[in-house]
Amino acid sequence: MSFESVKAFLAQRAPELQVIETSESTATVEEAARAHGVLPGQIAKTLSFRIDGGEPILIVARGDARIDNRKIKQTFGGKAKMLSAEDVVAYTGHPIGGVCPFDLPQPLPIYCDVSLESFEVVMPAAGSTHSAVKIAPEDLVALVNGKWVDVCKLPETSA
Repeated sequence: MSFESVKAFLAQRAPELQVIETSESTATVEEAARAHGVLPGQIAKTLSFRIDGGEPILIVARGDARIDNRKIKQTFGGKAKMLSAEDVVAYTGHPIGGVCPFDLPQPLPIYCDVSLESFEVVMPAAGSTHSAVKIAPEDLVALVNGKWVDVCKLPETSA
Protein backbone atom coordinates (compact mmCIF):
# COMPACT_ATOMS: atom_id res chain seq x y z
CA MET A 1 0.00 0.00 0.00
CA SER A 2 1.49 3.31 -1.12
CA PHE A 3 0.42 5.47 1.83
CA GLU A 4 1.68 2.96 4.40
CA SER A 5 4.99 2.52 2.59
CA VAL A 6 5.51 6.30 2.42
CA LYS A 7 4.80 6.55 6.17
CA ALA A 8 7.39 3.83 6.81
CA PHE A 9 9.91 5.51 4.48
CA LEU A 10 9.49 8.85 6.25
CA ALA A 11 9.58 7.26 9.72
CA GLN A 12 12.93 5.68 8.86
CA ARG A 13 14.59 8.56 6.97
CA ALA A 14 12.93 11.67 8.43
CA PRO A 15 11.19 10.77 11.70
CA GLU A 16 10.70 14.44 12.55
CA LEU A 17 8.19 14.79 9.69
CA GLN A 18 4.52 14.17 10.33
CA VAL A 19 2.28 12.71 7.65
CA ILE A 20 -0.96 14.67 7.62
CA GLU A 21 -4.14 12.81 6.70
CA THR A 22 -7.34 14.60 5.78
CA SER A 23 -10.91 13.46 5.28
CA GLU A 24 -11.04 15.77 2.25
CA SER A 25 -9.47 14.83 -1.06
CA THR A 26 -6.07 16.35 -1.78
CA ALA A 27 -5.86 14.89 -5.29
CA THR A 28 -5.63 18.29 -7.02
CA VAL A 29 -3.59 21.35 -6.13
CA GLU A 30 -6.75 23.32 -5.36
CA GLU A 31 -8.22 20.58 -3.16
CA ALA A 32 -4.92 20.09 -1.33
CA ALA A 33 -4.45 23.81 -0.69
CA ARG A 34 -7.99 24.09 0.66
CA ALA A 35 -7.70 20.97 2.83
CA HIS A 36 -4.37 22.05 4.34
CA GLY A 37 -5.11 25.78 4.56
CA VAL A 38 -2.10 26.82 2.47
CA LEU A 39 -1.55 28.69 -0.78
CA PRO A 40 -1.79 26.63 -3.99
CA GLY A 41 1.88 27.40 -4.64
CA GLN A 42 2.85 25.60 -1.43
CA ILE A 43 1.51 22.31 -2.76
CA ALA A 44 4.53 20.48 -4.19
CA LYS A 45 3.15 18.58 -7.16
CA THR A 46 5.14 15.64 -8.52
CA LEU A 47 5.03 15.30 -12.30
CA SER A 48 6.28 12.32 -14.32
CA PHE A 49 7.92 12.67 -17.73
CA ARG A 50 10.04 11.01 -20.35
CA ILE A 51 12.47 13.19 -22.26
CA ASP A 52 12.53 12.15 -25.93
CA GLY A 53 11.27 8.68 -25.03
CA GLY A 54 14.03 8.02 -22.48
CA GLU A 55 13.72 6.73 -18.95
CA PRO A 56 11.16 8.40 -16.67
CA ILE A 57 12.04 11.35 -14.48
CA LEU A 58 10.12 13.15 -11.75
CA ILE A 59 9.85 16.90 -11.44
CA VAL A 60 8.56 18.38 -8.19
CA ALA A 61 7.26 21.92 -8.64
CA ARG A 62 5.11 24.41 -6.79
CA GLY A 63 1.44 23.78 -7.33
CA ASP A 64 0.63 26.93 -9.28
CA ALA A 65 3.65 26.74 -11.61
CA ARG A 66 3.49 25.40 -15.15
CA ILE A 67 6.13 23.42 -16.99
CA ASP A 68 7.98 25.60 -19.51
CA ASN A 69 8.73 23.45 -22.56
CA ARG A 70 11.57 25.73 -23.68
CA LYS A 71 13.28 25.43 -20.28
CA ILE A 72 12.76 21.65 -20.29
CA LYS A 73 14.47 21.38 -23.66
CA GLN A 74 17.35 23.63 -22.53
CA THR A 75 17.80 21.71 -19.27
CA PHE A 76 17.32 18.12 -20.44
CA GLY A 77 18.16 18.38 -24.15
CA GLY A 78 14.85 17.13 -25.47
CA LYS A 79 11.07 17.32 -25.48
CA ALA A 80 9.16 16.20 -22.39
CA LYS A 81 6.12 13.96 -22.60
CA MET A 82 4.02 13.17 -19.53
CA LEU A 83 3.68 9.51 -18.57
CA SER A 84 0.34 7.77 -18.93
CA ALA A 85 -1.65 7.18 -15.75
CA GLU A 86 -0.74 3.49 -15.88
CA ASP A 87 2.97 4.26 -16.24
CA VAL A 88 2.84 6.77 -13.38
CA VAL A 89 1.53 4.08 -11.03
CA ALA A 90 3.97 1.48 -12.38
CA TYR A 91 7.04 3.70 -11.98
CA THR A 92 6.16 5.54 -8.77
CA GLY A 93 3.98 3.03 -6.94
CA HIS A 94 1.61 5.87 -6.07
CA PRO A 95 -1.91 6.62 -7.32
CA ILE A 96 -2.65 9.69 -9.42
CA GLY A 97 -3.40 12.49 -6.97
CA GLY A 98 -1.06 10.95 -4.39
CA VAL A 99 2.15 10.82 -6.43
CA CYS A 100 5.18 11.90 -4.45
CA PRO A 101 8.97 11.46 -4.66
CA PHE A 102 9.08 9.19 -1.59
CA ASP A 103 9.51 5.41 -1.46
CA LEU A 104 9.67 4.71 -5.18
CA PRO A 105 9.77 1.03 -6.24
CA GLN A 106 12.90 1.77 -8.28
CA PRO A 107 15.20 4.78 -8.23
CA LEU A 108 14.21 7.57 -10.61
CA PRO A 109 15.96 10.87 -11.20
CA ILE A 110 14.17 13.50 -9.14
CA TYR A 111 14.39 17.18 -10.00
CA CYS A 112 12.97 19.95 -7.84
CA ASP A 113 12.09 23.19 -9.56
CA VAL A 114 13.51 26.36 -8.04
CA SER A 115 9.93 27.66 -7.83
CA LEU A 116 9.64 25.69 -4.56
CA GLU A 117 12.19 28.01 -2.97
CA SER A 118 9.55 30.77 -2.81
CA PHE A 119 8.21 29.15 0.37
CA GLU A 120 9.67 28.15 3.73
CA VAL A 121 7.47 25.05 3.77
CA VAL A 122 5.90 23.06 0.92
CA MET A 123 3.50 20.12 0.99
CA PRO A 124 4.05 17.15 -1.31
CA ALA A 125 1.55 14.30 -1.27
CA ALA A 126 2.35 11.28 0.89
CA GLY A 127 1.26 8.38 -1.31
CA SER A 128 -2.52 8.84 -1.22
CA THR A 129 -5.20 11.28 -2.30
CA HIS A 130 -5.81 12.28 1.32
CA SER A 131 -2.32 12.89 2.68
CA ALA A 132 0.66 15.22 2.61
CA VAL A 133 3.75 16.16 4.55
CA LYS A 134 5.08 19.62 5.48
CA ILE A 135 8.73 20.00 4.58
CA ALA A 136 11.23 22.75 3.82
CA PRO A 137 12.19 22.72 0.12
CA GLU A 138 15.89 22.18 0.84
CA ASP A 139 15.04 19.25 3.14
CA LEU A 140 12.85 17.75 0.41
CA VAL A 141 15.71 17.89 -2.10
CA ALA A 142 18.10 16.30 0.39
CA LEU A 143 15.64 13.58 1.43
CA VAL A 144 15.00 12.39 -2.14
CA ASN A 145 18.55 12.99 -3.46
CA GLY A 146 17.06 15.52 -5.85
CA LYS A 147 18.69 18.15 -8.01
CA TRP A 148 17.56 21.74 -8.40
CA VAL A 149 16.42 22.79 -11.88
CA ASP A 150 14.65 25.80 -13.38
CA VAL A 151 11.99 24.33 -15.70
CA CYS A 152 8.76 26.10 -14.71
CA LYS A 153 7.06 29.41 -15.23
CA LEU A 154 5.18 31.06 -12.43
CA PRO A 155 1.59 32.25 -12.74
CA GLU A 156 1.11 35.74 -14.11
CA THR A 157 0.26 38.24 -11.42
CA SER A 158 -2.15 41.01 -12.23
CA ALA A 159 -0.91 44.50 -11.51
